[in-house]
Amino acid sequence: MTIQSETPAGDLSRLRIDRDAPRRRPWLAWTVLALVVAAGVAIYPTARAYVAERRAPEVDVAHATRVAAAGEGAEALPVLVATGYVVARHSSDVGVKSGGRIARLKFEEGTRVRQGAVIAEIEHADIEAQLEAARRAVAEAEAQLAQTIAARDEDERALERQRALAKDGITTTAALTSAQAAAAVAAARVKSSEAAIASARARVRVAEEALENTNVRAPFDGVVIKKRAEVGETVSPFGVAGQATREGGAIATIADLGELEVQTEVSENSVAKLAPAMPAEVKLQAYQDQVYQGRLRQIFPSADRAKSIVEVRVTILNADAHVKPEMTASVTFQEQNVRGQTPDKSAESVPVILVPKRAVTEQNGQPLVWVIAGGTASRRPVTLGADRLDQVEVRSGVATGDTVIINPPAGLTDHALVRVKGT
Repeated sequence: MTIQSETPAGDLSRLRIDRDAPRRRPWLAWTVLALVVAAGVAIYPTARAYVAERRAPEVDVAHATRVAAAGEGAEALPVLVATGYVVARHSSDVGVKSGGRIARLKFEEGTRVRQGAVIAEIEHADIEAQLEAARRAVAEAEAQLAQTIAARDEDERALERQRALAKDGITTTAALTSAQAAAAVAAARVKSSEAAIASARARVRVAEEALENTNVRAPFDGVVIKKRAEVGETVSPFGVAGQATREGGAIATIADLGELEVQTEVSENSVAKLAPAMPAEVKLQAYQDQVYQGRLRQIFPSADRAKSIVEVRVTILNADAHVKPEMTASVTFQEQNVRGQTPDKSAESVPVILVPKRAVTEQNGQPLVWVIAGGTASRRPVTLGADRLDQVEVRSGVATGDTVIINPPAGLTDHALVRVKGT
């Protein structure tokens, strides 16, 4: 097979050099490569730092704060927080003394009552009838007494006549003896009538007391905060079956709203932080922006061993119309200035530095915190003071304004890079 070329073997015209074609520049590629290498060398430290920073653990932080613990202008440091309910120091479930059907109620919720005022009445027609009968019995006994007195006087006069006749020897001994016996019987009848009158008058007083017991009176000045019965209901001093809400025959709850307090419970482990007359701040769940001043009035002398708590009462010093019994309230107990005494205006404030408890860790029995400076974490041994709710006093090792790590991650080393969350 023969292959024929379209180009003649002797045609060398196509092998000439084209003088008009652009010349190649090999140094340009080397220049670009050099620039890329230089740029990489320049940004490498920054990129490396950026990558290292992105790989650094994220942490939550807080700032060490400084407050004044004593002296004029000192802040009240919180010691303990407890929750409870508003109650009236003087409160009573007012009940009836005698059972019966309620005939009249003179109150509603919110009614102000005075001590001794009748607030309810029990039906008492039968007792009034008994009282009337007792009074008539007194009148009858008094009339009977008048008759017996008259008969006694007549018998005494007859006895005197018999004695006079006996001296003259006109009458017999039997007649004199009979007159003496009649006079003695008449005197006894008088005494019996007098006793009957006393008994009848006593029955009158019993009926009057029974009638008074049908009136329910307010035990003290106060406000009706709960109505527990209605007209027509049957009540009893011991309660009525099926009426559990009126145990003991209570028909109303009266409270003295002039002295309100918070009834709360404190763990046994925290009772030692409290002291009599300790100041406190009270906040109602319904009015979170309103702060009321309080004072610890009483720490109950016994504890509840089943719950390991002790009941505490805190008086609200500046309660207003917003404060109502049975409202939920929180109490923040505060440290007393100069141990409960009035602060000395000439005394200087003692600075106290506080950090969150979650910022404190322990290593080899030594408490420490991690402080961030320049993006790195530094370990700081500290000396701790008293607890302040979720914070703790730091007496040494931390300065005001230092940024401390909350819940430091495990494996954190000194001078390690860290990132603050949210930045």
